[in-house]
Order: sequence, then structure tokens, then C-alpha cells
Amino acid sequence: MPAVGQVERLVDQRKIGNDVAEHRVLQQRPVLPRRVVRMQPPDPVVAPGLERDEYLAAPAFDPARAPRAFRHGGKNLELQCEFIAGCDGFHGVSRPSVPQKVLKTFERVYPFGWLGVLADVPPAHEELVYASHERGFALCSMRSRSRSRYYVQCPLEDSIQGWPDQRFWDELRSRLDTDTADRVVTGPSIEKSIAPLRSFVAEPMRFNRLFLVGDAAHIVPPTGAKGLNLAASDVAYLAQGFSEYYAHKSMRGLDLYSPRALARVWKAERFSAWLTSVLHRFPDQDGFSRRLQLAELNYLTTSRNASASFAENYLGLPID
Repeated sequence: MPAVGQVERLVDQRKIGNDVAEHRVLQQRPVLPRRVVRMQPPDPVVAPGLERDEYLAAPAFDPARAPRAFRHGGKNLELQCEFIAGCDGFHGVSRPSVPQKVLKTFERVYPFGWLGVLADVPPAHEELVYASHERGFALCSMRSRSRSRYYVQCPLEDSIQGWPDQRFWDELRSRLDTDTADRVVTGPSIEKSIAPLRSFVAEPMRFNRLFLVGDAAHIVPPTGAKGLNLAASDVAYLAQGFSEYYAHKSMRGLDLYSPRALARVWKAERFSAWLTSVLHRFPDQDGFSRRLQLAELNYLTTSRNASASFAENYLGLPID
């Protein structure tokens, strides 16, 4: 992972994967999660033709039951069920349904966004390339051999109209090292958007028979690539709890869902916030802060121990 001039370039996902696999094998820990839960709960009830926007927000929860209010065919109805898995994202109705007096939220909003462009062009590199430049952060990623996704850090107040394709490609190349910049193939964008960055956690992730899962409970800035990883681990913990309940009528796994999930969530939040702080330029950043960033990146790219720690967190901590 070489450092090049004024650009700190982190590259080679495959090497990171090999490092963490070797680390886990040496510790006699599995590279993949130890257990895949197989379960067969009761057949789900599906309301035919039910649309997302027909759900009613903020139902009143009873600890002994898990009703789900919705509107269908012009009528207010209620679906009876044993549990609700709130997998409806950050803007869904599950989290607002939890009484505010029992829900604590923690949030950090970053003063910049990511301008992302999707284009049908071959990738500049077969692995992810992260760049920290005086002008801001940049990321090169591959969707396929013929489709690429690129990002540059930009002010939140910027608009898509202010970023025609040529300006984007010029800015992207200016933030990359010469070798990578020369390999960037430009072309018309097929999708372009500006995404704000935030860190967010809601505690607890369970209220009676409602379980918050994925983005309904937590958001990480995309820098650490932990959003889907955390959602998958939430599902794994919840599946274990459901398996124990339906197989043995034990609530132990479900009772442990929130503390187990949150322990992993906060570690991923720490890593994502750290990587975001190291790779991006901040509006109030002075020369001292910038030198600390460069020192941190230099340590990461030259220390075997630092690289191993980065690899373990980047691939995702094991689901214990």
C-alpha cells in the first residue's frame, strides 16, 4: 500500500484479505463465521398487494404481542404476529414506533458529501483505490469489468448541475496518483448523486417484540464499507435468537440480541469514523491536523501490525 507524493493511496484489497485470513488461521479462528443458522419458523403471512406507503407509522406496542397496523383496500387493518423485524431502513417506521423515552440516539453529521458517478467504463484498478489529497478524498471502485463507480469528496451545498461530467473526471484525476489517473477511462455518466455522510446509532435495538435491524438502527459513513456487513451480522444474531425460540422456546438469544449487536456496531462505528477522519479534508482543518493525517496514513502503510488491525476491521470482525 504505497504512499505517493501528496496523495496517500491505499490499494490492494486482495492483500488485505490475505492478511486477515492468515491472522485468523494463526489464532485458530475461522476465516468465515463458525455457524450458519438453519431454522424453519412458522410460515409467514403475506398481505397480497400491500404497498410500502400503506403502512401506518408508530403503532402502539403491547409487550405480550406484536401487532402491525397497515392500510389495505381503503381499510385500516392489523396483522397479528409473534415478532417484528424492523428492516425498513433509516427512514422507515420501525424506529419511530419505539417510545422516545426508551430510545437513545447518537449521531455525527459530517460537513461534506460524496459525489458519486456510475459509468460504463472499465475500472482504473481491479481493487479499490482510496486517495487522500490536498483537494479532498477520492475513491475508485469496480462494479464489473465494464462498469465503474467513482467518488470525490465535495461540499454538501454543491449540486449535481454544478458537476458536469468533464469537471468530475478532471477533479477525480487530480486527486489520484499519476499511475492510477492515467488508467482512468472517462465516459458519460449513467447515474450521478451526492450522498451526505453520517454516523448514527439507536439504542436499544429491541423494544419488546420489535427488533431493529440494519439501517433502522445504525448508519455508518461509507468510507469503511461496513453498512451491509453490519446488517448481515444483525440478521445472524437475530436468526440465532429465533432459532433458539422456535426450537427450544427459549428467549435467551432474543434477550441478548441488542447487547450483542450493539457491541459489534460500535466497533464498526469506531473504525468507520476513524477512517473517515483520516482520509477526508475538513473545513476547519489546519496544517497540524493535516500532518497528523499524513502521519497516520504513513504508519498504516508501513507497519505490519497497523495493516493487520486495519485488515481485520475492514473485512469485518468475526460474528462471535
